[in-house]
Amino acid sequence: MRQPRKAVIPAAGIGTRLLPATKSQPKEMLPVGRKPAIQYVVEEIYEAGIKEILIVTSQQKRAIEDHFDPDTVLMNRLAQKQAIEPVEHVGSDLELFYTRQSNPTGLADAIGKAEYFVGNEPFIVGLGDSIIASQVPGSVLKRLIEAFTTNQASAAILFQTVDRQSVVKYGIAAPKGEVGPVFEIEDLIEKPKVEDAPSNLAITARYVFSPEIFDYIRQTPPGSGGEIQITDSIRLMLQAGHRVWGVQLDSGEKRYDIGNFRSYFEAFFSFSLADKEFGEAFRDHAEKMLRET
Repeated sequence: MRQPRKAVIPAAGIGTRLLPATKSQPKEMLPVGRKPAIQYVVEEIYEAGIKEILIVTSQQKRAIEDHFDPDTVLMNRLAQKQAIEPVEHVGSDLELFYTRQSNPTGLADAIGKAEYFVGNEPFIVGLGDSIIASQVPGSVLKRLIEAFTTNQASAAILFQTVDRQSVVKYGIAAPKGEVGPVFEIEDLIEKPKVEDAPSNLAITARYVFSPEIFDYIRQTPPGSGGEIQITDSIRLMLQAGHRVWGVQLDSGEKRYDIGNFRSYFEAFFSFSLADKEFGEAFRDHAEKMLRET
């Protein structure tokens, strides 16, 4: 089976849960530590060996393109001060492309906009508002790609374990057989009731798909809120006899979802603590504030 050479980053969501911070800037551009959230996603994909990325945007998302567009004037000024490193993103061999999802109608619809970019090849999807932290950048995606190719799957999905009461917020796996670090999926349930959840394994913002997914996206009817859900498209793929596999996050790996203020604050706090230059001082400051409250 062919290795994925391309990736898609859906970044067209409106970000209403983060207003007013997202009134004039994309949620994917909110800073997390020293970088905007989407830069971590681009770097992760690049470190996994993928050099062609399509970012699916919408209105009010021009800042994403501006951020990754080389600024020669800025770079020349920084070169004179020997300070280029802080603004370098990834290698010069990365190619970024953009397309619009003018009417955001769900994740499946956003992925569907990538069909001509992808062609007849497998590809990666990484949500632009979710950071996957790991000791080795790109290692999680590499495991996902390996599960996809080794098992000759039509899709591979990343999962995290959540507490039982939180299953109502996620797409949840119904595993086929024994669950290990890599496991086969029998079905997926979007935001089930706690009593109906087949497991507590929640879909975690990273996928590998064969190009057949586009056929099932076209067949997927709108669901809640009129949106076309990628979970429903994958279910159609499963019902047609395609094999779908899951990969679990290891201990020490974590997803940071920049989707609401609580999760955003947690992400910013965690990445600030991990900062090589200021992390220790920030920790001291946080501990001092906690003692004083």
